[in-house]
Amino acid sequence: MAPDTQNSIDNPPYRVLARKYRPSSFDALIGQDAMVRTLGNAIATGRLAHAFLLTGVRGVGKTSTARLIAKALNCTGVDGTGGPTIAPCDVCNNCVAIAESRHMDVLEMDAASRTGVDDVREIIESVRYAPVSARYKVYIIDEVHMLSKNAFNALLKTLEEPPPHVKFLFATTEIRKVPVTVLSRCQRFDLKRISTELLTAHFVRICTLEDAKVEDEALALIARAAEGSVRDGLSMLDQAIAHGHGTVETHNVRDMLGLADRGQVLDLMSAILSGDANAALDNLREQYNRGADPQTIVSDLLEIVHAITRAHVAGTMPIAAEDERTRIGEWAAKLAMPALQRLWQMLLKGLMDVQTAPSPVEAAEMVVLRLLYAADLPDPGDLVKRLRSQNQTTGGTAAEPERQPAVPVAQSRVEQSKTFLPPPHNFIDLIELFESQQEGLIGKHLRDDIRLVSYAPPSLDFVPLKTASRDLAAKIKQRLENWTGLNWNIATSSTGGDEPLRISEENAAAERAMAIRGHPLVEAAQKLFPGSLLTIHQPQHSGQSRASLS
Repeated sequence: MAPDTQNSIDNPPYRVLARKYRPSSFDALIGQDAMVRTLGNAIATGRLAHAFLLTGVRGVGKTSTARLIAKALNCTGVDGTGGPTIAPCDVCNNCVAIAESRHMDVLEMDAASRTGVDDVREIIESVRYAPVSARYKVYIIDEVHMLSKNAFNALLKTLEEPPPHVKFLFATTEIRKVPVTVLSRCQRFDLKRISTELLTAHFVRICTLEDAKVEDEALALIARAAEGSVRDGLSMLDQAIAHGHGTVETHNVRDMLGLADRGQVLDLMSAILSGDANAALDNLREQYNRGADPQTIVSDLLEIVHAITRAHVAGTMPIAAEDERTRIGEWAAKLAMPALQRLWQMLLKGLMDVQTAPSPVEAAEMVVLRLLYAADLPDPGDLVKRLRSQNQTTGGTAAEPERQPAVPVAQSRVEQSKTFLPPPHNFIDLIELFESQQEGLIGKHLRDDIRLVSYAPPSLDFVPLKTASRDLAAKIKQRLENWTGLNWNIATSSTGGDEPLRISEENAAAERAMAIRGHPLVEAAQKLFPGSLLTIHQPQHSGQSRASLS
């Protein structure tokens, strides 16, 4: 045996982690419990669809899931007598051949490279032939959205009524590009992004099997950078292990991925909130010189502002590091919601500037300077109080500004209104209130486009019809609270309710007209004046009807 041949046997070629740890069973498929449960129930009850569509972001396991489904459908068990199962044996000939991608009856096609109608026609012609050794002939078409329009049209009839021995498995990252006619013929499974916690735990298991020394924070960084993609995360982990000679350390991962140091980003946020321009700019430039991407720094600042806002509103902080939790908790206690919203909007705009600027680091510095300026701006509410206090002190004229500072519209209306209107007693009074306040369009919606469920001021519950405005409930609530000074509960239901008021009024008008026509006096008048025309005058909304002869 030649030396090169012997070396290749003793040292088999390296397999990347994404291929080496591709799930071989549904139990190994992480983060897709709902899909596995649905599929297991379908197999157990024999309710198997003839076509499956798997969608999700890149690297989440669509193709791997398709192969697992092919195994589940064709597994014959250890003794060769088994049927479809959610737990393939991995021992029978079908399972082994499918796992090694060499089964004659499981055909894979990459629609990204074979997009034409001729490629689909090959499938259509082979569908009529029974499988050679498997229970089902399975066609796996990856990136199915890449098929041409003609190819989709050619596939439709076969996809709708395939032979009983054929199953189609489609995978795509662009579900919106798949025609509705194809979607309606498939059972769809949406594979979820994998959470950072699940990815981190998965990487810990793999590092243990690979005998690699890792730091927990380093794996958390990789999991966060993967953005829910198992394959992307394993590719980065592969690179990190090679970068550190079998050791995955946090600083190496940051350098490799161009990430900003979390502690330095927190220091940057601290300098911004304290108004220390020199410290903030020095911090930003130091991170950039160490290899951090300016876009990543601004994104991390956005993430921190989001965490502060959540802590401020809900008191929750999904953050592992104790130092970070402490800092964010302190900032959440000090910062008001208007200031947090201002920081968020400025960072969001700044991120787009950094992405498009010729020099990203200079754009990032300008973002930091804008934030520093915003940190010194007074809160609008405090500014209003300060001006009012000053106005009262000076007698109301000397310190009165030419223009009042901008405050929220709802707040200004409530503060400026000296008297409130009483809440309407009934639903008709409610409609008339809107009409009297120059809100005739809302009044028309209330009369024509809803079914009233209940009205008990300050509560209103109704079923909106398709012709109703989408934001009708919000508009009603805003107007009523401004007019009455009460906190209204405006609810919408999906079923129940009376018929629209307009229909009730029209039915009542028809009944009144019928009663008028049948009245003895009207009948006598028509006999007295043969050929006369009876005209019935209906009130617009309420009141008595009247009739006249002409």
